[in-house]
Amino acid sequence: MTEPQARHVPVLFQEVMDFLNVRPEGTYVDCTLGLAGHAEGILRRLGSAGRLIGFDRDPEALQLAAERIDQVRTELGSQASRMAPQIELVAEAFSRIGEHIAPESVDGILADFGVSSLQLDAARRGFSFQADGPLDMRMDTRSGPTADQVVNEMSEHELANLIYEYGEERRSRRIARAIVQGRPIVSTAQLARIAASAAPPMKFGQIHPATRTFQALRIHVNRELDEIRDLFEAAPRLLKPSGRFVVISFHSLEDRIAKDSFRNGARQGCWSILTKKPVTAGEEEIERNPRSRSAKLRAAERQPLALGH
Repeated sequence: MTEPQARHVPVLFQEVMDFLNVRPEGTYVDCTLGLAGHAEGILRRLGSAGRLIGFDRDPEALQLAAERIDQVRTELGSQASRMAPQIELVAEAFSRIGEHIAPESVDGILADFGVSSLQLDAARRGFSFQADGPLDMRMDTRSGPTADQVVNEMSEHELANLIYEYGEERRSRRIARAIVQGRPIVSTAQLARIAASAAPPMKFGQIHPATRTFQALRIHVNRELDEIRDLFEAAPRLLKPSGRFVVISFHSLEDRIAKDSFRNGARQGCWSILTKKPVTAGEEEIERNPRSRSAKLRAAERQPLALGH
């Protein structure tokens, strides 16, 4: 198994499996395949009549996920009196799920909105300032503007609004002004230094002052919130009655969309909400996987009236 796969720890794994309630003959969609940690759990619960459909717009992640899934499928197929489930991998953003899946054809949908370990740990991808790298931040490296283009070409006013809205950063104007004055900006380390100089930590132990700026740029470059809204719009049409939709968010903007979408759908008779409050990681998981600290899981079950409007 390759190194990124070997160290990958899927967040809230048992909780995801419990809420998906995987049936051996069911059809399940992993919208954010990543390194296939959750997908492997689904596969091991499926029988030969079961089916897994995985989406990921990151070609590198999809290739590594395919390797892991092939290993699991081979292992399952080698077991006595057992055949491996059907598997389909789609190199697309999950917002296009409706183009690939028929209405009322799946039993469960999972979406983990976090940036994968593969993306965060690879300096050349530009998602993190923990190691210096180019300002890319694209999940799909085949197309679209890079973070480099955004920080070097966007106006100061637009940058300030972007950092405030998507980063929830109150000092966005100061940071935007410093970015414009510091151009050209070519690396993650340079951008982190500029953000830190414009908005130093206000108290000991606070998150790095560049964190929210990096979050804002990543959300903008990848249209993340629009992608999530499109998924929530499509999901009720694709699920069978009693099908489950499980989502994991990592910051308040994502979680707000999930909470509001489920609540609005419940009022319309579309969803039965399974999580009155978001499910979070326990102390043991946080100690084992610090990135799980900010994860929030919400789940809902599709009601028979979901398509009746």
